[in-house]
Amino acid sequence: MKKAEVGNVIEFKDGLKGIVEKVYENSVIVDLTYMENYRELELEEKTVVNHKNYRIIDENE
Repeated sequence: MKKAEVGNVIEFKDGLKGIVEKVYENSVIVDLTYMENYRELELEEKTVVNHKNYRIIDENE
């Protein structure tokens, strides 16, 4: 499995999307403000996602 890099857009947990801000050995920190409706979903601005739990949507952000 390919690990995301800083700036990649990833999708995880039933369609949530975000931009990778930091990459760790087992996980990434994701900025959820990328999604237009993140406030409506009452989410925090950032979250941690394990490498096993996402797929890369866009590598060119």
